Amino acid sequence: MPVKPGVEKDMGDRDAWPGIREKMLAADIFVLGTPTWMGHMSSVAQRVLERLDAELSETDDEGRLETFGKVALTVVVGNEDGGHAITADLFQALNDVGFTVPANGGVYWNGEAMTTTDYKDLDETPEAVASVLATMSANAAHLATLLKERTYPPA
Repeated sequence: MPVKPGVEKDMGDRDAWPGIREKMLAADIFVLGTPTWMGHMSSVAQRVLERLDAELSETDDEGRLETFGKVALTVVVGNEDGGHAITADLFQALNDVGFTVPANGGVYWNGEAMTTTDYKDLDETPEAVASVLATMSANAAHLATLLKERTYPPA
């Protein structure tokens, strides 16, 4: 089932988003990954951001967005430029809908432009990427623990 386009929590019959949303809200850490296509995030990643727009009207009993207290990470891969700009776009959108992004909360790998080598084709994870993955994972777990113990104040 696809994630249907739109900005509602549920866009009707055969929409995958309600199930994904349920898992997202049950988790402490949300990871949004995307390939780089023509220098931009994928249409699926963009659709996820559009669907997260519905979270702006979903609050708890104290007026906080339901995504407050949740940590978001981003992962971007591709064989063309755009990783840094995509990460910036994702960070801003995720923050807009209530997620908290930790220090080093995103990782990207962009191979040589205009080639066919994809991240999944690498024999091993490049050291720089592995280092950022380790740091962002530790920071996300640390931040999620802090936010669980002491969440944001009421709105």
